[in-house]
Amino acid sequence: MLRTRVFSAVVLVAILGAGLYYGGLLWWVLLLFISITGYSEFLRAVRRIPAGKDSASLSSGGISEKEPLYETALPEIAGYLCTVGYYVVILLSRRYEYMLYTVVISVVIFMICFVARYPEYDNVRIIRNFFGFLYIPFMLSFLYLLRLRENGLTEVLLVVISSWICDTFAYFTGRAFGRHKLAPVLSPKKSVEGAVGGTLFAALFGGILALITHGNIAVFAVVAGAGAVVSQFGDLFASGIKRDQGIKDYGKVIPGHGGILDRFDSIIITVPVIYILCCTMN
Repeated sequence: MLRTRVFSAVVLVAILGAGLYYGGLLWWVLLLFISITGYSEFLRAVRRIPAGKDSASLSSGGISEKEPLYETALPEIAGYLCTVGYYVVILLSRRYEYMLYTVVISVVIFMICFVARYPEYDNVRIIRNFFGFLYIPFMLSFLYLLRLRENGLTEVLLVVISSWICDTFAYFTGRAFGRHKLAPVLSPKKSVEGAVGGTLFAALFGGILALITHGNIAVFAVVAGAGAVVSQFGDLFASGIKRDQGIKDYGKVIPGHGGILDRFDSIIITVPVIYILCCTMN
């Protein structure tokens, strides 16, 4: 199991590293694949009937008894088409108003799906499909937009530091010094000390990256530290969905790690924040 996990991690880093280094179309294709796969995992997760739920609780929770699980129908197809369409827009045009227009059009498309087939699809199904589109493909697209910037390669590395480096050192710091639970119900193993340690180490690595790339040490440290704080909320949010739905992993596409969302849960929310900070502070 450990060997599989390590091998998968090495392969994943190699593929992402190549895509990030070369950027352009290769990076776009990788992110589109990650976005579509993550979106699919999210839909499967939120459509799963949690263990122990009765019919009344299912109905109140927005899962219709008549709604087949894992079905790919009009709302889901709309989500995939909106994802591809949005990524085509950011590939062909760097004008931000066009990106905004695409999101607005996506809202209209989901509304049409609801109205045209009412009451076949309930409102919760439409909402979770649209939220999934915003939560995963839209948020992850900032990895592509960040890479387009003048110092994009370095700034994407800040995202990695804020999420994966933070997560690694939060684990070890929590193991060594953890005394106070960060979110006892949501994630009993995470501690306040681990969260602080992960944030401090992320800021430290941000400063080291600045030294290597001749960047502003203070700016890199602040951006990495702020991103680390946000990344931990992203991790907890994704964990909360899994806990609500009674699942361990979102998928099995990465052997030994789970699904795309299991590896990118913290990056999803971190990258737009890093993008905003980089645009503001640089």
